Amino acid sequence: MRHLPARTTRLRVVGSLTAALLCAAGLAMPAAARDTATPADTPATADRDPDPDPDPGAKLPGGLALTPPMGFNNWNSTHCRAEFNEAMVKGIADIFVEKGLKDAGYEYVNLDDCWALPQRDANGKLVPDPVRFPHGIKAVADYVHSKGLKLGIYTSAGTKTCNSAGFPGALGHERSDAQQFADWGVDYLKYDNCNNQGVDAKQRYIAMRDALKAASESTGRPIVYSICEWGENKPWEWAADVGHLWRTTGDISDNWGSMLSIMKRNLPLAKHAGPGRWNDPDMLEVGNGGMTDTEYRTHFSMWSIMAAPLLIGSDLRKATPETFEILGNEEVIAVDQDPLGRQGEVVTSEGGRWVVAKEMKDGSRAVALFNESGSPQSVSTTAAAVGLPDADAYTLRDLWQHKSYNTAGRIAATVPAHGTVLLRVSADGKWAHHPPATELGLKGGLFVEANEAAEVTSEIANLGRTPAQRVSVALGAPSGWTVKATSPSTARSLGTGRTLATSWQVTAPAGTKPGSYDVRLTATYRSPQGARAEKVLPLTAQVVVAPPAGNSLLGDLPWLSATNGWGPVERNTSNGESGLGDGRPITIGGKVYAKGLGVHAESAVEFYAGKACEKVTAQVGVDDETIVKGTVAFEIWADGKKAASTGVLTNAMPAQELSADVSGAQVVRLVVTDGGDGIDSDHGDWAEATLSC
Repeated sequence: MRHLPARTTRLRVVGSLTAALLCAAGLAMPAAARDTATPADTPATADRDPDPDPDPGAKLPGGLALTPPMGFNNWNSTHCRAEFNEAMVKGIADIFVEKGLKDAGYEYVNLDDCWALPQRDANGKLVPDPVRFPHGIKAVADYVHSKGLKLGIYTSAGTKTCNSAGFPGALGHERSDAQQFADWGVDYLKYDNCNNQGVDAKQRYIAMRDALKAASESTGRPIVYSICEWGENKPWEWAADVGHLWRTTGDISDNWGSMLSIMKRNLPLAKHAGPGRWNDPDMLEVGNGGMTDTEYRTHFSMWSIMAAPLLIGSDLRKATPETFEILGNEEVIAVDQDPLGRQGEVVTSEGGRWVVAKEMKDGSRAVALFNESGSPQSVSTTAAAVGLPDADAYTLRDLWQHKSYNTAGRIAATVPAHGTVLLRVSADGKWAHHPPATELGLKGGLFVEANEAAEVTSEIANLGRTPAQRVSVALGAPSGWTVKATSPSTARSLGTGRTLATSWQVTAPAGTKPGSYDVRLTATYRSPQGARAEKVLPLTAQVVVAPPAGNSLLGDLPWLSATNGWGPVERNTSNGESGLGDGRPITIGGKVYAKGLGVHAESAVEFYAGKACEKVTAQVGVDDETIVKGTVAFEIWADGKKAASTGVLTNAMPAQELSADVSGAQVVRLVVTDGGDGIDSDHGDWAEATLSC
């Protein structure tokens, strides 16, 4: 049993080992798992296809999926609920046309699990659910085709699919099912991995490849083949001649930790991707509500620079304008759909400040500046580092702001927490037509104690080859706050590499409650040709309370921010993966701890230290409730620098003592990573975590 919360994903079941272990330990399966777990069944024989005798040398028809497939899949928004039906599928097709998504490149409208009845008919054929699809699948395909779009469908490379209702899988029925799909007019098959009876993955997926090829030849309908075996058998090493795309990870869920973990596992696989053979880090969650719009822009940016399939997972009938703005950004889509077919590669990732660069067919580079951390960070690189040739200057296009600038070679931005600045940089000779690029930011964070003046410094640096003229910087704060510049906030001209630094005093009124407040840093300037440019950096001011003197348990202190792989961070209990307060006593290696933090990788919790603390100590490890799984690594960061780390810890290891010198740090960040193997059962405990001030 793969340990994947069922709130946003199906539980993948290939046997009953974990259920037995749970029972032996005196623990019941989680209710969410019971809702979706499918027991491994005995393969049927009466209506099975003859042994398919797969030919490892055969290939699917060429010319398909030359760029990553784009479209829609219902699972992330509907799961198996009744709202997934014919009307929804037709409605999505209509919206693709009406909202311009078809013109932007979205093509496939895909059905996921639960479209069929649990039993085949007397002839061994699949039967569409007559309630969900009263006119059958072919009628739906005909409707989708009438819109100039294509239809996709789902089944599993096992005896049943992944849902507990036991819908029929295609293992042993490959030829018959593939022929049905082709006869119905299906253009895309997602082929899952549940109830696979332990049959070799290559054998199962090659068998369906050959069946799809035969069905395509008999009907003239080519079918894109999406292999969904969760990366368990490293399909990127063998599936280029089997399918057009292959999942590299387990299922995504609509939260930051899940998206981040999947991104980190997919990024190193760049060399395996190319036209007709794509790494698939799973569908998009953009618009489903579990992340902020900033995080969704990161999700969309990083999937695009990774040349990932872009399959919308939200119900577009309910989508916000912001969701359509993200999904419909044609400049970002062009990065994903570039015909050269390169997947972006990591240039640097130090301190959660990621630079990922992708070579484009026209010789330009797409560059993602991604900030993994919970506070704004300056992320930078150079034109040379991302592979561009030497030039006097370069054109830098901001793909979210839709504005162009020139740069002398430095590529940099202050990136909001969990944000991504996506750029396209070219040595095109047209750079002089654009105003100079600048980087605008604050040094450190803005932490304010009520009724006390906080000192902060803003900086605007000219990255361009041409001067920035008539420069002016302003800092806006909430009504009732006092903001005063204590050094010049204007400059007549900033040459290449020059910086205007402005000191500010910011005061929140007495009685202001602790928490986050919106502030805005704005800079205006002009190019030598007189064109006006404006940079706006939305930020947050944290109204804080000074940490108490002495030793304080972090489980009892307020935090600045907290992100978690599943469920919320828990105070003084383990992580329960669902709602707040569903954890158990923190237990590592059989020892119970009364105090601490219970998290699930990927996790980060930030605390205000106010430059007044010296040390963080904790007993850390994987919580015993994971039974047999869980691999994590613990890190302590002080103002963006790693101060201590453990290396990878497992469930079989006792608690490890971890301590770090955080002297002079304004912010202390406790990080738990997934150990490099995905966030399966990664329950991490910061037992007896203590801040000494």
